Amino acid sequence: MQAIHIRFKNKSIPVHNFTHRHSHIEMLSSKLKEFELHFEFRKKLKMISMIEIIGDVAIFKYNDGTKLYLEVS
Repeated sequence: MQAIHIRFKNKSIPVHNFTHRHSHIEMLSSKLKEFELHFEFRKKLKMISMIEIIGDVAIFKYNDGTKLYLEVS
């Protein structure tokens, strides 16, 4: 599977979509737009190494192994 890159501000983040639905990528993009002005979320997003989409959940993976789960539907 090839990773799709999504842009948030000036950062490009690889996204692995295990559902193979383009609609989940669009929902993730719209959810990131909602959080664009949320300072704490932007601060956490700077440390993200990759995003996995499984079902209706986006899993943000950090370099240290921790994860942040976000419902995209």
